[in-house]
Amino acid sequence: MKTFRCMANQGDDDDSLVKHKLATTAVREFLSEPHDRVEHSSSSRVFPNTALCPLSKQFPAEDSIKVEDFLSSAISQGKLSEKLDNHLLSSLVEASTVANKARLLSVSSPHAASWLSMPPCLDTSGDAQCALCPEKSLDPLGHHATTCKRGGVVVYRHNRLRDIVAESCRRAHLSVHLEVGHNLTPDHSNTRPADILIPHWCMGKPAALDLSVTSPLNPLTLLEAGVTAGAAAKATEERKLKANTGKCADLGWVCVPVVAESYGAWGLTARDFFSKLGSRLATSLGKSKSVVIHELYGRMSMNLVRANATAILSRSVPPPEPQ
Repeated sequence: MKTFRCMANQGDDDDSLVKHKLATTAVREFLSEPHDRVEHSSSSRVFPNTALCPLSKQFPAEDSIKVEDFLSSAISQGKLSEKLDNHLLSSLVEASTVANKARLLSVSSPHAASWLSMPPCLDTSGDAQCALCPEKSLDPLGHHATTCKRGGVVVYRHNRLRDIVAESCRRAHLSVHLEVGHNLTPDHSNTRPADILIPHWCMGKPAALDLSVTSPLNPLTLLEAGVTAGAAAKATEERKLKANTGKCADLGWVCVPVVAESYGAWGLTARDFFSKLGSRLATSLGKSKSVVIHELYGRMSMNLVRANATAILSRSVPPPEPQ
């Protein structure tokens, strides 16, 4: 109860996106409490009032939710969420252009998002073979397709994410250099510890960004990834730091592993970097930090999914034609 009250109160001071998120979460936090814990006395109505007020502000005055209505009837969490989502959709449609209205109405129609619940490989028997490496089978969760190095999709995915980060750095007025470090270390190593080098990053030191995409279905991290979110990204970060920290130190750089999981999660070091980059972007673009970071993650996520889809489709063997 204390948690949701704090969240509801915080919503008054934040921007509209955060305020909506806090208001919705506050009500859901409140509704997770059994109704019999809330006495119907006037003093106890402070709690439901605090929770319902931010939610009611999302609706027109004639459709607001009263405390008495909530206490007198068992309004489920699902119904309140559905009511809010429907109203937000209506608001978006009303404020949009004709073309955007058509898009919103189409994507919100029944079964339009059914693809989200489908496995990448429809053949779950394990007999479907990869079109690019027939000795390998396509698994229903897409692990082989999104990690196979044949066909160039893995390299394309890496480079596309690298270019988005580099472009974002330039928009934040940061100088960047791509694929730096080859043959620069004392041992003349062929590795490139910097996919992106930012000459002036933190405390005047250059940052060497080492971008990588890993799969949580990798057998080496699968058990931990099945328990802890982001475990695969964390393991890859640690491996990158162990391999490149010394090389970067010899060059006066700071090693910054930027790791994404193939399903979309990002490592802690990557999120810390994006948070700092978001602050610089917000200043240079004149936008709020939350909006800038939302756009940055959105672009990277969209390109990650696109590359994964290309990898899966390019490996799908069409079924034999009927005789």
